[in-house]
Formats: sequence, structure tokens, C-alpha cells
Amino acid sequence: MRKLRFTKMHGAGNDFIVIDGTTQNLSQLDPSLWRKLAHRQLGIGADQILLVEKSGAPGVDFKYRIFNADGGEVEQCGNGSRCFVRFVHDQGLSTKTEIRVEVAHTILTLKRIDEHRVEVDMGPPIFNPTLIPFNPSGLTSKQEMRETLYALSLSHHSGAQADWIAVLSMGNPHAVQIVEDLESAPVQIDGPLIESHLAFPKRVNAGFMQIINRHEIKLRVYERGAGETLSCGTGACAAVVSGIQRGLLDSPVRVHTRGGELQITWDGFGSQVIPSVMMSGPTQTVFQGEIDLETL
Repeated sequence: MRKLRFTKMHGAGNDFIVIDGTTQNLSQLDPSLWRKLAHRQLGIGADQILLVEKSGAPGVDFKYRIFNADGGEVEQCGNGSRCFVRFVHDQGLSTKTEIRVEVAHTILTLKRIDEHRVEVDMGPPIFNPTLIPFNPSGLTSKQEMRETLYALSLSHHSGAQADWIAVLSMGNPHAVQIVEDLESAPVQIDGPLIESHLAFPKRVNAGFMQIINRHEIKLRVYERGAGETLSCGTGACAAVVSGIQRGLLDSPVRVHTRGGELQITWDGFGSQVIPSVMMSGPTQTVFQGEIDLETL
């Protein structure tokens, strides 16, 4: 393959290169190419690359793969899921309002609300440390309502001590802490230290949440393999779930990110079955193009 067709999109500022793998053969592409495409000075530029592929699973419309800017494949991306829906509609790949897509470990249901907004059933949060994955051995912990909080020592890097952190997965791992002032929070300092902490064998997304009221928060997320992004959909879900677990938030919750607003709904533990987290937010197509891969 010499030339690659793509679409540049963003969801609340979280930006993506979206590639149609149903009409293009992507088998020769590898992580080194994803890194080059995502480079903001030498390539197209993006937080992540989304691949739209055919699914062989019964009752599933598409397969969906996600690569971070560092070339590593990840399990889930909430803002990307919304862009995925708009992309397949705009490209004429589907006319369905509700689409089922296969991601790394599950099936997502994505629903287009209107021209610009999409609602995603993100599935239930995961609290089992083994499944996150997260190794709490040797960490100090405490219970706050339904949430177990952990203190991560960052002293092996900087002598700093992170605040109490909630750990859960929304298909990808998240460590969420509450801060008093989001703008002055040490996202760029503590974020990479938490991301690479030994307690997280597959690294982790570090979330910093400021609670405004019981239905509203501000959020910044340092994403593994991408750094701080303008928005993180799974990070918003994880932060809201953590706040509800701790008795600090009530559903629905409006999440203010640097790139836009998301709305998260979660009913908590109303039954023996943990309910899904619902996320809605904006999508935007920026431009479409074709790139000569031999120039990278």
C-alpha cells in the first residue's frame, strides 16, 4: 500500500485519525507507522488512531481497533467510540441508528442521538484488581463508602506521595484522584509517574477530578501512551463511577474537560448485576485526506 485514505475527527477535543479497513488492506501496517501518522509535526497528528474493520461475530456490525500515539494497541476509547459512529454513517458504511461493535474484550452498543451527538453504552465498570489489571500488594488502602482507595508512593521517582486513588477499569485501566483545584493539579508531573507505576502491569490512565457539585465535575486525564489529552471518555466514566462509589456524586453527571462537555449516567449498585455506564457527547469531523506512506 502506497497511499492511505483517512479522516481526522475529534470528540470533545480528543482527536483521532480514523481509517476505513473495510475497503483498504491494512495488513502491512505496523506500530512504527501508527507513531509516524500520529506525530503532530511530521505526520497527521492525533491522540489515537481508530481502525474500522469487518466483524465476523454474529449480530455485530463492525470490529474496532485503537492505537495510541506511541503505536501501542489499547482496549477501549470512549470519545473514539462516538467518532466511530459518525464515521460509519458519514462514509455510508451503515444507516443504523444503533450500532454494535466488537472491541478488544467486549461488544459495545453505540447510538447516534443527532448529527453531532452520540451515546455509548460503555458496559459495566470493572473493580476486580486482576481484571483491571492492578496489583495492590504492599499498598496502604482504606474504605470510603463502596470504594477502596489506595495510596501510591511515587518516592522512587520524585519523593512525592500521590493522594488517595481509586482504581477501576472501563475496558482500560484508570487511577482516579480528587484534587481541590484542577488547574494547579500536578498532572504533568504525577501523571507519567502514576501511568508507569509498578502496580499497573499494563500501565494506567491517571485521572484528576475536581468536584463542583453532586452533578458536575471538572476532569483532566494523563493517558497512557498519549500524555494529557483534551478529553478522555473512559476517564470521564471512571471518574464519575468513582465519585458515585464514594458517595460524592449523583447520576447524571456533567463532566467538563478542556475540550468540551460529556454527560455520564450510572445507576450504581441497584441490583446484583453491575449496570452499564452510559456516556454521551459531541463528535466533529475536521477533514478528510490521503497520505503517501512512503513520505513518512
